[in-house]
Amino acid sequence: MSDGIVYSVFTKPWKMPTPELGAHVKGLGFDAIELPVRPEYQVEPENIARDLPTAVAQLADCGVQIASIAGPTDELTIRACGENGVPIIRICPRIEEIGYLATEAKFQREFDELTPLLDECGVSIGIQNHCNQWISSCAGVRRLIENRDPKHVCAVWDPAHNAVAGEIPELAIDLVWSHLRMVNLKSACWLRTNGPETEVAQWQLYWTTGRQGITPWADVVAQLKKRGWQGPVCLTAEYNDHDAVDRHVADDIDYARRLFDAQ
Repeated sequence: MSDGIVYSVFTKPWKMPTPELGAHVKGLGFDAIELPVRPEYQVEPENIARDLPTAVAQLADCGVQIASIAGPTDELTIRACGENGVPIIRICPRIEEIGYLATEAKFQREFDELTPLLDECGVSIGIQNHCNQWISSCAGVRRLIENRDPKHVCAVWDPAHNAVAGEIPELAIDLVWSHLRMVNLKSACWLRTNGPETEVAQWQLYWTTGRQGITPWADVVAQLKKRGWQGPVCLTAEYNDHDAVDRHVADDIDYARRLFDAQ
């Protein structure tokens, strides 16, 4: 932790036992993690009440906390998070075939039903913007959560998906600042997948490091520092070069720390 920033990492790339996971991410320079509560990971959804307390304790032995999970928002999960001091369950609302507005209304009904439980347990559902078939902009996130208490439903700002969707940092953060409780850092670029002699160009989104992608990390951090941000900054460890995850995420946390520490 430095100046109120908690450096977290999404541990999706690593399925090692929890004690090894804690030592591994601590060695990479992280104070906290976002834990995927998914099949084949350290804590699976159906076993969260039994296994989350053990994971919290084993990670704490390594000096690592669970700042958030990526998992379901059912009662079992919410109660387990509340009982074990995990404040945020991150989700990316996907737009269903019923349409954008109908999907939005569906999520609103679910949030209404969950609010008493979230309040009782001290847990917030974190809504992350995600490009393509999800709520892709901070404008969309704000519309979904602006009338809710951020202690129940909050914003998880992902500037990389803003960059892909064409939303610039200074506008994006203004839309979600009132409800912001976590920030994601990652980046991507567009790679052409066919040659210039072809009739129609084809492009692929390629996830890379913060220094190399189209997400302006310096601008993102400048906006956060301008507003006095304190809280988790989660490096999502998402790279197309899967064999170099450790090297890339070590470079990314070094870059992030340099940006936050710069005067």
